[in-house]
Amino acid sequence: MRRLITCLGAALSALLLLSANAMAAKDGGTLIMLVKPEPPTLASYLSTSGPIGQVSTKVYEGLLEYDFDLNPQPGLAKSWEISDDGKTMTFKLQEGVTFHDGTPFTSADVEYSINEVLRKVHPRAALTFKELESIETPDDLTVVFHLKNAAPYLIRALSGYESPIVSKKLFEGTDPRDNPTANKPVGTGPFMFVEWQKGQYIRLDKNPNYWKEGLPHLDRLVARFIPDAGTRTAALEKGEVQFAAFNAIPNVDAKRLDDMDGISVTTEGYTMINPLMLLEVNTKSPPLDNRAVRQAISYAIDRQFIIDNIFFGFGKPATGSILSSFGSVGLYSSDVRDYAVADRIDIANKLLDDAGFKRDADGVRFEIVHDILPYGESWRRLGEYLKQALGEVGIKVTLRYEDVPTWLKRIYTNYDYQLNSTFFYQLADPVLGMHRQYLTSQIRKGTVFVNGAQYSNPTVDELMDKASTEPDSEARGKLYAEIQKILAEDVPVIPLFEMDFITVQRDFVKDAIVSPLGVYASFDRAWLDK
Repeated sequence: MRRLITCLGAALSALLLLSANAMAAKDGGTLIMLVKPEPPTLASYLSTSGPIGQVSTKVYEGLLEYDFDLNPQPGLAKSWEISDDGKTMTFKLQEGVTFHDGTPFTSADVEYSINEVLRKVHPRAALTFKELESIETPDDLTVVFHLKNAAPYLIRALSGYESPIVSKKLFEGTDPRDNPTANKPVGTGPFMFVEWQKGQYIRLDKNPNYWKEGLPHLDRLVARFIPDAGTRTAALEKGEVQFAAFNAIPNVDAKRLDDMDGISVTTEGYTMINPLMLLEVNTKSPPLDNRAVRQAISYAIDRQFIIDNIFFGFGKPATGSILSSFGSVGLYSSDVRDYAVADRIDIANKLLDDAGFKRDADGVRFEIVHDILPYGESWRRLGEYLKQALGEVGIKVTLRYEDVPTWLKRIYTNYDYQLNSTFFYQLADPVLGMHRQYLTSQIRKGTVFVNGAQYSNPTVDELMDKASTEPDSEARGKLYAEIQKILAEDVPVIPLFEMDFITVQRDFVKDAIVSPLGVYASFDRAWLDK
């Protein structure tokens, strides 16, 4: 007997809420949002770079959406069932959906998107769909996933942000890496791509044939790119832009703006991404191929100082490779090496001394280059802090700040780096967001945001494989506890802190944040109360 997963009550509630909002909402207007930095492309099936997702999710949709409790809700799939053994997932698709070029959306688009695009080029899909054995499409509106093993995390990985559905007609016979829609996306979403003025803005217009009746409310959505932080803040203060997510407004300015009438600041809308700030370490580059050196660097960093003085209190020190938020489901463990002890600087110096890296006459043990995430001023200040902190233990740091495409190629294609600051989304399950940083199979040259550290540990590989299909929650928790302990010793990645992203917006912007995906949702219900 098949287990009906679709919750009729939840779906009905969602429809009632949608109906209530639709009655209250006003149609028309243009919402101008800040996106920082300018995305390198709009090919969200190819890269999970944050700025891409802020724009592309208005064009591309997924099979499912999610409520704030991470429960799946109807998207391009109107219902779904999972067999009792968890190995068969059946999706019934919405009727009457078309792509922006007028092509009907069918099950063939889903099968092609997953098998021929996402599994081949998406940074996370190789893991997300690793248990997927085959996809059956018995008719145009039915999709059946046949799995090798139960994969309970998969149901939370089917949003338009995580698994965008593209048009088979436009992709078939092409290499998805070079598809001409990369910068002119064609999806089924509430907004259609119109133009991209490089260095200035991307314009999306309302999809008049959108399959959700009465939506979207907005006539137009504009993503503006303003490199200077002060100018971004002034633009929002003057009303030239109305919405800014992912700390596009610096934290220090956000605190001031929050006291002004007509402007609000919130951390809501980021619960499904679970961001962890960290340092990637090139474990193949001497002297960082030495575990003692990596441990010393981790000891040398004062995480609370970074939170208090650079990110203005938004965040929580990380203790290991998994966020503490996973404690509620038994997957987080604090039983790991503690890098925040009082005598951490003494320990760092001793580790480096014992490893043979003595100070020279200038107090320098060795020099390294630190690549700064090219996302703005806060990251520059983080780089400056790291330079000072590592200098205290005799490591001389040279800072490097490049544009996004150059930085991505340097880290994930050429591996031409030593220490890199960035953040990774751990998403709704470690399998989806965390495994890709540590599995040997995720050393995928040219694929961004995977195992750029080139870390390989057969024991960790085996434990993660077991944890991905372990149905017993207690047993799964024990596997992850062991994984966290090993990673805290090996430190191929140095966790810094659990991030609190902020969104700043004008109060007349309504229903932009309506799910745990926040700005990564479609904005189909967003409207302007003016």
